[in-house]
Amino acid sequence: MATGDPVCPLCQRPIPPEAKSSRHHLVPRLKGGKRGETVLLHQICHSAIHARFSEAEIVQRLSDIDALRADPELARFVAWAATKPPDFHAPTHSVRGHRKKRR
Repeated sequence: MATGDPVCPLCQRPIPPEAKSSRHHLVPRLKGGKRGETVLLHQICHSAIHARFSEAEIVQRLSDIDALRADPELARFVAWAATKPPDFHAPTHSVRGHRKKRR
C-alpha cells in the first residue's frame, strides 16, 4: 500500500490501487446530480449505500458523507468494514426489502 493512497471517506480505510473502488454521486445522477460532486469509495462501501437506501432517501437525507456516516444502519456496516484490510471486497446484497419503512 502506497502512502499516497486515497482514503475512503465512509470507512476511513486507504484505497490502494488493487482495491475495487468507484465514484459515488452525493446526489444521485437520476435525481439531478449527474454533474454534481462525487467521492471515491471502496466498492463495498458504495454498494452498501445503494443496497440500503433508495435514491429518494439519499437525496432527502443522505446527500453528504457526514449524514451517511451518522445513519445508524450504515454506521454498523462502516464499523464492520473498518476492521477489514484496505483491499477487502465481498458481494453486497440488498437489504432494502428486509428493513422497516422509515417515517
